[in-house]
Amino acid sequence: MVTDWKRSTLVGALLTLGIVASSSARACPPLLNHSFSALQDGKPMSLCQYAGKVILVVNTASFCGYTSQYDGLEKLHARLKDKGLVVLGFPSNDFGEQEPGSNKEIADFCRLTYGVEFPMVAKTTVSGSNANPFFRNLAEVTGSKPRWNFHKYLINRDASRVVAYTSSTRPDDRDLLQKIDEFLK
Repeated sequence: MVTDWKRSTLVGALLTLGIVASSSARACPPLLNHSFSALQDGKPMSLCQYAGKVILVVNTASFCGYTSQYDGLEKLHARLKDKGLVVLGFPSNDFGEQEPGSNKEIADFCRLTYGVEFPMVAKTTVSGSNANPFFRNLAEVTGSKPRWNFHKYLINRDASRVVAYTSSTRPDDRDLLQKIDEFLK
């Protein structure tokens, strides 16, 4: 038998959970309100989990002249993740068909060749009319569409500022590192 006290406590708890849940939903900036499958296990990966972090978004490819940037991206991620930086990889076969493999092949290549531990999504489209909505938003906000593999977008903590960098911008580029430091403060 449920007493009035138990009923009111239960209703209060449910209302509190509803308020907390709706507050959490509102805490996700619209730019990050996207979900992808994770490269390694295919599980859903909401970008909202990175709200409050500085995010370096990179479209990647395993067979590109810029593929060696994986090494610098992993070092950057490892060095600054505790300060709030997340490197987020988006493998794509959009440019020169330089990412032809399956998600498992891409994940194995990244892990075994470059020791990549930063989060990556399953292979996706990042350019043209079929670009995923996240990349369409990034291109719209910055006025810069990826023209090749390893194009980068740096997003500040509240996702109110986004800066684009070309493929030739290396992970140890002085201007990129200065902007990361600025966004981390």
